Amino acid sequence: MSREDYEVVIGLEVHAELSTKTKIFCSCSTEFGGEPNTHVCPICMAMPGSLPVLNEKVVEYAVKAGLATNCDISKDSKNDRKNYFYPDLPKSYQISQFDKPLCEHGYVEIEDEEGSPKKIGLTRIHIEEDAGKLNHNEFGGGSLVDLNRAGVPLIEIVSEPDIRSAEEAERYLKKLKSILEYIEVSDCKMQEGSLRADVNVSVRKRGAKEFGTRTEMKNMNSFKAITRAIEYEKDRQIDVIEEGGKIYQETLRWDDVSGKTFSMRDKEDAQDYRYFPEPDLVAIKLSDEYIQKIKNELPELPESRKARYMEEFKLSEKDSRLLTASKYLSNIFEQAQKICGNAKAVANWLLSDISRILNEKEIEPENIPFTGKDLAKLVSLIDNGTISSAIGKKVVEELFENPKDPEEIIKEKGWIQISDEGAIKEIVLKILENNPQSIADYKAGKDRALGFLVGQAMKETKGKANPQMLNKMFLEELNK
Repeated sequence: MSREDYEVVIGLEVHAELSTKTKIFCSCSTEFGGEPNTHVCPICMAMPGSLPVLNEKVVEYAVKAGLATNCDISKDSKNDRKNYFYPDLPKSYQISQFDKPLCEHGYVEIEDEEGSPKKIGLTRIHIEEDAGKLNHNEFGGGSLVDLNRAGVPLIEIVSEPDIRSAEEAERYLKKLKSILEYIEVSDCKMQEGSLRADVNVSVRKRGAKEFGTRTEMKNMNSFKAITRAIEYEKDRQIDVIEEGGKIYQETLRWDDVSGKTFSMRDKEDAQDYRYFPEPDLVAIKLSDEYIQKIKNELPELPESRKARYMEEFKLSEKDSRLLTASKYLSNIFEQAQKICGNAKAVANWLLSDISRILNEKEIEPENIPFTGKDLAKLVSLIDNGTISSAIGKKVVEELFENPKDPEEIIKEKGWIQISDEGAIKEIVLKILENNPQSIADYKAGKDRALGFLVGQAMKETKGKANPQMLNKMFLEELNK
């Protein structure tokens, strides 16, 4: 059988760190970084006799995430102990939720391979505490435990096995990240581990009803690594089956350098964790009023913002989707267009040159070093003829390298556009004198000759000549 005779089935368990100021069961700071074991107390260090107290903000943020992803919110929920031993889990159990999660039966809508809407089901969203971190000593041997992260609040968002390709997985994760950013429950900084995913992969013959045996890759925090890992694991499983082998349910480690997965341990099932209700915490009871209040406070989400951009600013569906995929990009657009009143030009700059630089420098939109006000100033400088679009591109590059008022940049660099008629005419005559062949080409009906002449004039003035004036004067001279 060929690879096309198989279908991959993917389910994702996404862990998002919540942006609360304090941990889930104590008042220690959740701030990232800090010297090891400085954001700790007897509760998150699991000292004997210490008792957890649930942070109400964690419940609020989880409910907000559930409402934004079309979940049913449970009015009767509880915490449970999930028993397993890891060196960075001081209690030897994790406080999580088992049979009564806060949110269930939701969905996130993405586009499938054909560009049609597809709903990825959510089994549940529940709250839990994060574990600490092991710092491995490569030289001295052994590991040291840092418990700063122990007790940082998480939501775990568990999808149904509805994803059928690595590309769909990436679209789902990006949409989920976008939603969490919009509702401001997580900063989703993947490089800091604020958003990470456990990836479950299995394969089956197309048309089969039964799922294949799944493997799980833990704690992945890069879209690129996740898509590569899914593709590799899909191919590996197909090869094993085709060779008459058997897939075992196990936890794998993805090695990004070699581009391969390696077995870590047998995969645990729910019964292996010996869940039981957390006796030190009371049940979570939510009223209809509480849930409705959070619902009323939800901000505008990516889908409705996209529809508004198409309606209000007449942007294309594609441009609206790309702009609203990132809350930070969208906010810059909103601020800039409000100031300069030219939504299409703002969108063009964001989706062309600015997005290109973000990709080249591997910068996330939230780290753009300038504001919407700066972008609005740039658009206005082009609209009023102070600089050309060509100079605008240089200004954008400079805004990333040395962010300041665009007006200051063009003054410092001497980039103000030449719009003086006498100066432009002088340039036009000089270019015509040096290019008699282009004049002959134009007279012979070759329109491209005009573009060449304008290009030469722009080159001569280092992009500072007003292109509209150049066109007009070249045509006047050529048509005499």
